[in-house]
Amino acid sequence: MQPDMKKTLLTYFCLLFGATLQGFSMSIFLFPHSIPSGGAAGLAILLNHWFHLSLGFSLWLANIVFLMFALKYFGFTWTIRTIISVATTSTVVSFLTSQVSLQHVNILFDIVGGSIFFGIGVGLLIRAGASSGGMVIPALMIANYKNWSPGKVMMGINFLIFLFTALVINYKIVIFAIICQFFSTNIIDYIYNFKFQKLTFLSSNWRKK
Repeated sequence: MQPDMKKTLLTYFCLLFGATLQGFSMSIFLFPHSIPSGGAAGLAILLNHWFHLSLGFSLWLANIVFLMFALKYFGFTWTIRTIISVATTSTVVSFLTSQVSLQHVNILFDIVGGSIFFGIGVGLLIRAGASSGGMVIPALMIANYKNWSPGKVMMGINFLIFLFTALVINYKIVIFAIICQFFSTNIIDYIYNFKFQKLTFLSSNWRKK
């Protein structure tokens, strides 16, 4: 197999795997408690709360506007990969929330589990030259412009949406969401900065085209 083909296959494998992990963490661990994993997830929960739309469809709607900005700022390839990521995550969320029913008796366990899977998933997406969509897009823009950590910028943006979600649904949500963000953003930054010795063909090229 040609090196370029191997690189492309591995990139899209990481893309699909990361998006699947992200959807798994949302639907199995976080959404049952109405905990948003990020700003777009917070908007999806609000759309579900106000208009009773499915969480998967709401998640897709919450990403549309940001994907328009992504096309101009990050270029065609990055945007297409992000669209694939959002579509995969939304599909996983739609399937699991409609087909799987789990008893959640320990919210701290769910927060930790959701944070770990979400952080790994988003970290893989960024390394694969894409994103999870939503607030990751403006976060990467700011991180690129200011040379800041993308995970920390994303946490700051998401905090405002978490606060609004908490005011609308339940004030405890903002506390749970911040705990989730603390764990997941550190995992995202770790994966983003991790030096792959044999997997250097994974792309972290999300910079402006």
